[in-house]
Amino acid sequence: MPAGDAFTPDQLYDLERAVRHAEEVSGLHFSVYVGGADEETRPFAIELLNELADPDHSVLVYVDPAGRRLEIVTGPLARRQLSDSSAGLAALTMQTSFATGDLTGGLVTGVQQLGEHARQAPLLHANEPHQQ
Repeated sequence: MPAGDAFTPDQLYDLERAVRHAEEVSGLHFSVYVGGADEETRPFAIELLNELADPDHSVLVYVDPAGRRLEIVTGPLARRQLSDSSAGLAALTMQTSFATGDLTGGLVTGVQQLGEHARQAPLLHANEPHQQ
């Protein structure tokens, strides 16, 4: 999570905790990148996603606060669990917080929302023999 000096240690802890929770409930990998891009933001976000260890199962949240840009990009397998409409709702949540000056709160809430929307249903009794 590249952040430089943009976040306090407590804010970084909150972001990391949100990412861990999203990963636990969804089984996907989540990354947050805060910074500027020298090019168009969408291709840059896709490039960042493709540099991750497992891009197929990953969700990347890219935010450029100075440029007022937000991109949520998903790998092809992650896209099966996280619909465009769910990502759009999380983006709206984040943008609302960003507009009030709460970058950290917006990211934490947005990542948690993305994880919940991508939540995998538990397999109940998958390995237990059928009882009569």
